[in-house]
Amino acid sequence: MKKILFVLAFLAFSSSFSQDSIVVPSEKRWDMFKYDFVNMFKGVGYSYARPFHWQGKQWAQFGGVVAGTGAVYLIDDDTSRFIRLQKEGVPEVIRSYGTFYGSPENNYLVTSGVYLTGLIAKNEKLRRTGVLLISSATSAGFLQQVLKSAVGRARPIANLGKDTFDPFNSSRNFHSFPSGHALLAFTNAYAIGKQFKSPWAKAGIYTLGAIPGLSRIWDGQHWLSDFVFAIAISVATVESIDKYLDRKYNEKYNAQDKRTSWNLNFGPGTLGVTVNF
Repeated sequence: MKKILFVLAFLAFSSSFSQDSIVVPSEKRWDMFKYDFVNMFKGVGYSYARPFHWQGKQWAQFGGVVAGTGAVYLIDDDTSRFIRLQKEGVPEVIRSYGTFYGSPENNYLVTSGVYLTGLIAKNEKLRRTGVLLISSATSAGFLQQVLKSAVGRARPIANLGKDTFDPFNSSRNFHSFPSGHALLAFTNAYAIGKQFKSPWAKAGIYTLGAIPGLSRIWDGQHWLSDFVFAIAISVATVESIDKYLDRKYNEKYNAQDKRTSWNLNFGPGTLGVTVNF
């Protein structure tokens, strides 16, 4: 645990030395790579340091996420049972995609491919996209690993119920919260969705990004609240690092994306997510 805290503190400390002005690297690919690698590293640190700078609005949003996740938690038994019953009706190609794409190895294969394509082509927008993808996945992925161990929530497949917690239990049966597949896949989807203005294109990309997380629910590996909280981490991480990269690259994504908002709605007989583009 001390090692984890040291890494988090070091990353947050390093981000404070980031330059605010854009430094354009030379046309040499090696110089571009060095510049991008530093921004990947500092982007991760920047995302971890953000909570220390939150104000009333940000804390209110965090409170909303916690309250929304808590509301979903209350109905986890029912939603888990319902979603698992739908598994056999899901086409095999969708089930395979959900399992394949959400794994860390395949995730980094995709994100690295995007970055290397941009580096080889000397395309700043693709390079920046790759930096955003890799740094967001690294930041969110490390955080979910810490949370999984610290929370120690039992997976549905363990048949111990939604209220069973055993922090720092090394068994994977107690690493349910939050969902790693949901987090990594939706982090990619949310970052890629920033390339498009069309809300329909965004909705399609977000849907593809949500499937791996949903697949883990119908496989009995996660509860719905694990999925919901993972999505919230994904959005917050990408938005944070994207704002940092605005200060490092001339290529900017659609300005309207910075105004994207997500709201969890819950009440008697009502549960949903509202997304404003």
